Amino acid sequence: MSGETLTSSEYIKHHLQNLTFGRLPDGSWGVAHSAEQAKEMGFWAFNLDSLGVSVVLGLFFLVLFRLAAKRATAATPGGLQNFVEWVVEFIDGAVKGSFSGRNPLVAPLALTIFFWVFLMNFMDLISIDYGSRAAALSGLHFFKIVPSTDPNVTFGMALSVFALVIFYSVKVKGVGGFLGELTMQPFQAKSLVMKIVFLPVNLFLETVNLISKPISLALRLFGNMYAGEMIFILIAVMYGAGWLLGPFAGLLQLGWAIFHILIITLQAFIFMTLTIVYLDMAHQEHH
Repeated sequence: MSGETLTSSEYIKHHLQNLTFGRLPDGSWGVAHSAEQAKEMGFWAFNLDSLGVSVVLGLFFLVLFRLAAKRATAATPGGLQNFVEWVVEFIDGAVKGSFSGRNPLVAPLALTIFFWVFLMNFMDLISIDYGSRAAALSGLHFFKIVPSTDPNVTFGMALSVFALVIFYSVKVKGVGGFLGELTMQPFQAKSLVMKIVFLPVNLFLETVNLISKPISLALRLFGNMYAGEMIFILIAVMYGAGWLLGPFAGLLQLGWAIFHILIITLQAFIFMTLTIVYLDMAHQEHH
């Protein structure tokens, strides 16, 4: 991209393309140099930018909270300890309000999800050109710095939550209890014949309901963050439209960035809350 003049359409497409690593048409493995090459790599391709930024942000979260724990004191706390204690109390209150069972994993999981998703979303407030400039200096063609605008990342997190939901559903209720929930509700009957009649209908409805959980988790986060990124890109395009739209674009960017702070926080909170609710449902036995 360095030294090239791009049209508005090319600029938008460039900033929406991930740095993809996969199998090239000649059979070798490497980084895609175009959107067409990335598409040809198929399912077994990796978006290196999404994975790399996600890992770095996850490590930042771990180091930050470990540092706060090591420096924790019963005397007058510092700013970092106050912040971490506030976040932990906030998450603890959310878990107590939405989770009725007993599981020591839920609160740490909720804390990790909220902070990690928030950090990934927060990257959307960094100028979209920084990633491209850094990539160009490194000899790379593309680089997206917002992992939550990549459906691979959001579906990966959602499927991990879904796996936990299935695991605890079977662990708490047993295989028979879990299958009973899928086949004996929402339509119930005392007659054996009617139970058999309702079984396929219940199985279909409950299966759809079960599968919709990870899909809704992933698409809600991806859709909101992708739309936010698109608006930032469109505002950036306005900077090249002349002296009249340039200052207006600056005002739009500031206003949208301020409003977007609410969106990135809300999306992290929603993902965390739905995770807690789904795990709570997995721990509830229906008789």
